Amino acid sequence: MREIEKNLNGKGMRIGIVQSRFNPTVCEGLLASCCMQLVKSGVREDDISLATVPGALEIPLVLQTMAQSGKFDALIALGAVIRGDTFHFEIVCNESARGVGEVQLHSGVPVANAILTTDTDEQAEVRMNIKGAEAALVAIEMVNLLKEIA
Repeated sequence: MREIEKNLNGKGMRIGIVQSRFNPTVCEGLLASCCMQLVKSGVREDDISLATVPGALEIPLVLQTMAQSGKFDALIALGAVIRGDTFHFEIVCNESARGVGEVQLHSGVPVANAILTTDTDEQAEVRMNIKGAEAALVAIEMVNLLKEIA
């Protein structure tokens, strides 16, 4: 059996990031750790494009537009949905995740989903650095995997 090896070399990749401006402390933390990992993995800063949107529900539309542009090898969704006192939390979590997944499946462009869904601000702050960096690695790995399969 031939196994395709994991490849985390981002050299030459063009990455689009869509970041929510809601919960700014967490989202800025996600962005910082994501960009640091992208550069550490070989992606040039000039090859990273950032678009910001008001909240998590707006992320899929901008991801879709970026995917359709043909300018990006992979996309990354960054955001934070923190539970409140209403059912709105579940709607935002479910619909943003569904939208991100649909963009990936319909476009064929890998999308790493780092829209955090937590019960508290503290949980989100603990996860932001780890999940931002993980999203960068997921994006790079998926681009390389799809290239190897094709």
